[in-house]
Amino acid sequence: MCVTRRCPHGNRKRRGSKGGHPVSYDTEAYKRRNVVEGSFNVFKQWRALATRYDKLALTYRGGVVLRAITIWLKALGDTP
Repeated sequence: MCVTRRCPHGNRKRRGSKGGHPVSYDTEAYKRRNVVEGSFNVFKQWRALATRYDKLALTYRGGVVLRAITIWLKALGDTP
């Protein structure tokens, strides 16, 4: 156990139920959430989607579809 006030263990113990780690979380839900967030990050690597300069939603959606196609084609690679 730490002695200083900056110690996270002491802070959690001192704060009681108000502080500390969550009691429990669903690991499978967290894994699925991580996959979705990673997919959004892959999409945002394309500058046109990250900046959102398009005025029309239709144009932005077309960019998303185009990016999805390029990601899909890259994943396929040279497989016959």
